[in-house]
Amino acid sequence: MKKVLVLATDYDVLCKDGLKMLRDFGCEVGFNAYGRPYTYEELTQVMGDVDGVIANMEVWNKASMDASPKLKVIARFGTGYDSVDLEEAKKHGIVVTNCPGLNAPAVAEHAVALLFAAVRDVPRLDRTTKEGGWERTMFHELSGRTVGILGLGHVGQNFARMLKGFGCNIIAYNRTPRPELEKALGIKQCELDEVLKESDYLSIHLGSNAGTYHIINAERLAMMKKEAIVVNTARGVLVDERAMLEALQSGQIAAYATDVFEREPVDKENLLLTQPNYICTPHSSGQTFENYRNTGIATAQAVIDVLSGREPANRRA
Repeated sequence: MKKVLVLATDYDVLCKDGLKMLRDFGCEVGFNAYGRPYTYEELTQVMGDVDGVIANMEVWNKASMDASPKLKVIARFGTGYDSVDLEEAKKHGIVVTNCPGLNAPAVAEHAVALLFAAVRDVPRLDRTTKEGGWERTMFHELSGRTVGILGLGHVGQNFARMLKGFGCNIIAYNRTPRPELEKALGIKQCELDEVLKESDYLSIHLGSNAGTYHIINAERLAMMKKEAIVVNTARGVLVDERAMLEALQSGQIAAYATDVFEREPVDKENLLLTQPNYICTPHSSGQTFENYRNTGIATAQAVIDVLSGREPANRRA
């Protein structure tokens, strides 16, 4: 019997179709015992006889792969796979897969929700009204505003489609220009600096790699309009949090709304949490029933394919 360890949280509750596929295939299935990514020490205690993993965001490097002598497949529960050393996986004969595009509608919707909350200052008005205040405030409408998008992958494209419905002028930066998307989405592609300078609102949808680490830093924040709002549902390390804190405090940026952090779970001492023009959620943009069902099926199929000797979809290593 093959042993599969599911480190993605709540898989047994929210991914019952995928779980049934694994069990029907004859797998013994174990689950995440902590409700968060495992540390290396925790992995070493459980990986000795595991054939397949449905991975959360734990680090898969040489050390963790050395501690997994039977491991044949790491199926990432989601799009990003920056926590997996692909070269080491190849050396260890471990297949790595991901699920591109499946969470795109969910993440894009969350980005829109964060943008709306920041534009209309919803958290503050909710709090002050409940406290007995009546702080009626003037806002800009979305129609006619310029929205910048960094990254035109699946999530960025979904976000663009949603915002077009509000009459926004959309400009975008993608590391590799994609001219075919301009007509399809009704957007204009620009260089990074132009997007930063022209955007009233900016939404980040880039992958995490050496080239995008702290792509939003003090120098680039200084290029932006003082009334600009930044939304991040991609990866926390894309934004230099110290620089963002200073920009919020100085009024260089009007607001920052994010679902992701440089360190997760977020440190309660993080000074961003004290800022009135800061909105955050706990890396939950992909937390929809539809996304979990679809991703559960996709990851189960990837594990089954590899353990059956078949080529899986969306292989990365």
